[in-house]
Amino acid sequence: MTTLNSTDGSSVDSRGESNSQDSKLEFSEDEETLITRMFNLVGERWTLIAGRIPGRTAEEIKKYWTSRYSTSE
Repeated sequence: MTTLNSTDGSSVDSRGESNSQDSKLEFSEDEETLITRMFNLVGERWTLIAGRIPGRTAEEIKKYWTSRYSTSE
């Protein structure tokens, strides 16, 4: 069951957990190595990279990469 939080309009499920996926994604060392190697080969083609890692989505790969390697100017 999802309810609407009247103070900010965000939805919260019946267990009191937010529906957003803000939890940190865990990647194995092998996955990290593969992501790095694939990125060096194909660049920001997240769907292509995710296709090489079973159970991972392009969005997960992109979030991992940007949180790990993003540089602030």
